[in-house]
Amino acid sequence: MKKKTDEKQNPLHHEYGLWSNIRWTISAMKRGSKRLMILIPIGVICAPLMNYLWTFISKFVIDMITGEAGWEALLWLVGIFTVIQLTSTMLNTYYYGEVWWRFIAVRFGLMGEKNAKVMSIDFQHLENADVMDCYQKANNACNSNDAGVEGMMRSIVNYLCTAAVAVTGIVILGTLNIWIIVVMIAISAVTCIIGDRFNKYSKEKIWDPLAPWWRKDNYMRWQITDFTPAKDIRLFNLRKWLVEKYRELKKERYNTQKKNALLWFWASVFASAMLALSHCVIYGWLIWSVVYDGLSIGNFSLYLASAATLFQYINQLLNGVSTLLEKSRQVDDFRSFLDLDGGDKEQSGKPVPEFDSYEFEFRNVSFKYPKAENFALKNLSLKLNAGERLAVVGLNGAGKSTFIKLLLRLYEPTEGDILLNGVNIREYDKRSYYRVFSPVFQDVELFAFPLAENVSMQSPEKTDIKRAEDCLKAAGFGEKLSELPNGVDTEILKVIHDDGVDLSGGEKQKLALARALYKNAPVVVLDEPTAALDAIAESRLYNDFDKLIGGSTAVYISHRLSSTQFCKNVAMFKDGELCEYGTHESLMEKNGAYAEMFRLQAQYYVDEEAANV
Repeated sequence: MKKKTDEKQNPLHHEYGLWSNIRWTISAMKRGSKRLMILIPIGVICAPLMNYLWTFISKFVIDMITGEAGWEALLWLVGIFTVIQLTSTMLNTYYYGEVWWRFIAVRFGLMGEKNAKVMSIDFQHLENADVMDCYQKANNACNSNDAGVEGMMRSIVNYLCTAAVAVTGIVILGTLNIWIIVVMIAISAVTCIIGDRFNKYSKEKIWDPLAPWWRKDNYMRWQITDFTPAKDIRLFNLRKWLVEKYRELKKERYNTQKKNALLWFWASVFASAMLALSHCVIYGWLIWSVVYDGLSIGNFSLYLASAATLFQYINQLLNGVSTLLEKSRQVDDFRSFLDLDGGDKEQSGKPVPEFDSYEFEFRNVSFKYPKAENFALKNLSLKLNAGERLAVVGLNGAGKSTFIKLLLRLYEPTEGDILLNGVNIREYDKRSYYRVFSPVFQDVELFAFPLAENVSMQSPEKTDIKRAEDCLKAAGFGEKLSELPNGVDTEILKVIHDDGVDLSGGEKQKLALARALYKNAPVVVLDEPTAALDAIAESRLYNDFDKLIGGSTAVYISHRLSSTQFCKNVAMFKDGELCEYGTHESLMEKNGAYAEMFRLQAQYYVDEEAANV
């Protein structure tokens, strides 16, 4: 059962408890590697053998030497123990050789679940700082061998092995005096409790507050190493400024590290003092037993070695609880993100039927971004008829892109309803709903795949190579395509392949148009995809593209007005509201904000055309 923790930490964070996290981790190990669960008992059996076998050999050898046993019996004893030792050593070596990489494999599987989660949660969550902090902590919980989910796996198995050694030691020393075991457990328990307090304080007060720092650090790493901002860094001489910003950022981590080091210095001093106390108790008790209780030299050797081993492993066993609690808190981070209700359920509603036509209606729709004070879109009522061409215009920040994100259902309305053929789109499964649209965004994302797969946005076996090539040519990419050495099989970007090809801004936008053509969805949305082109080239491309999409419904968004004259209706946004709506001609006759904006831009189109003559 999960429970929310302090809201000041993160309202999305939950504590599941140690036993719940142990069960969850073991379940993850079973899912990720059934072989791992078979190997663990081998390690549990080998652990006490490896720790106590030669302790017993020493006892028996001393007893035989101080007694009357002959050399033959002694050799038989050594031979038997040597066979047992070799067998256990081979099993132990096999165990460690097979287990360590299986932990990593299970962690990689969990990382895949985390990555699938972040790529499928509702788009609006990616702009929520609480969600991103929750994701960052989940990311930290699966990024190393010793921490987080893999650390929890290793800690559980190590704890079982440690328990086997400790139980064996208790049985051995129990034959001497049970009270020495009680004292050793008490000393270790105090060490464990104080150690857990140190761990808990370290996580909650030192490391958890660093979640925003990790996001900033990742961003700075990307800025100084990625190819995209490299030109700006050099041409604007940003190197010194960025280095200084990065240095300032690192100071926060450095101060945190100093605080953590001081904390664990005092934890180490306390642990060392408790260890010294335990040694005094062990040696004092055994010396007393030899002097006053007639303890034999062989048994003295057995109990001395066993007591040292037992205290070490009791300490590890109790400290292991502290370690498990520490790892459990990190597993809390991971599970909190996986359990986040991000709207990413496999079936979030009924599938969208195959309609003959698609009509959308916004009814009194308003939207406010998370934690924002003002509405980005206010009381919008608008119809988009099947087969219609709608131009959405306005200055930057007018609400155009918010309108599109709501139409595409990347955001859900804060108020009001959006209908598809009279049905609220909330009733439809999102993945099914997304198939209705062929979007083209202003920021075109390239992937380190072959060109054909960048067009199809599908795996190689599902990609129609001929169709991808035809769509590229139709989108105006034909000339560039003819220059590429491997045509549509050319690798894009140099991230994975050294011979990968980078594309210019205009080429990226043509590729994005080809993607829209390839998907061939009934509704096409172009969100300022031609920003890298001049006004005349944009107008020509829009006209050519409009002919290619045939009877599809299309929404053209731009702060320039090159698309408005061939669209049936124009929706002009200003300050988050629909300020004017109608045909190009009716809005020009109205002589309002749209007409003023059009006439202002038209003079630049005329001047630019004259300059090109």
